Amino acid sequence: MIERLKKLGLSELEAKCYLELHGQARMTGYEVAKRVSVSRTNVYAALRSLTDKGLCRTIEGDPVLYGAVPIEQVIGYLRSDFEQNADVLVSELKAPLREPAFFNWQGEDKLRMAVLRLIANAESSVLVDIWSEDVPIVESALAEAERRGVDVRVVTLGPSNSRLSNVFVHKRMEWPEGGNRNFSILCDERFALIGSFGDAVKAAALETDHPSIAYMLVNAYYHDMIMMEVEKDFGARLTEAYGEHYDALTERFRIRRALS
Repeated sequence: MIERLKKLGLSELEAKCYLELHGQARMTGYEVAKRVSVSRTNVYAALRSLTDKGLCRTIEGDPVLYGAVPIEQVIGYLRSDFEQNADVLVSELKAPLREPAFFNWQGEDKLRMAVLRLIANAESSVLVDIWSEDVPIVESALAEAERRGVDVRVVTLGPSNSRLSNVFVHKRMEWPEGGNRNFSILCDERFALIGSFGDAVKAAALETDHPSIAYMLVNAYYHDMIMMEVEKDFGARLTEAYGEHYDALTERFRIRRALS
């Protein structure tokens, strides 16, 4: 009981004095000091503090008698006071502006740890865009997220044998130059990881909670979903009009590369 009273803001001696008073109708300071085995000077100081805090009442006389305020009344008062202060703080203290950060991960081991950490901490949703060859890296963590009730959506470039609930296969246009396989992961529409696996460059990724990155990844997901549905419904007509891989369109809008 003493430890619980200390959590209400009492010192150890104040807690001991309060417990002694709580067990009796009223007592003198001398009687309290005898029961707690502490000098009367220190006990009288503790009793004054209890009185100031509203946990102890006095009956004036010679000697002065002390009585504990019933614990139910003490808790009721403290709860009401706490709630009033909490309401004021919540209404008047505004949350500081978010300061998005960008973190770099280098090396395949660190990259894998970052991937698994983000997925393990997802609370509501995970969006993954990844090459089918790299699905095994994330599949177990995503399956565990599904078991927690997280909404997991995976877009794979190329066919995958994944047993996850929501896997959408995007047709592969071409193998990436240099063997790099880009990926992105967005958790709770806030925490993003963008990087690549492959042999051309060292495995690396950028981790950020910048809202613009989250917005772009969500838009990319919806774009993929819409295009896959359009291709399913109008695939033959699209191929006839624009070529198998939309060559007629991509050539028209292709960005000119810098000279190496």
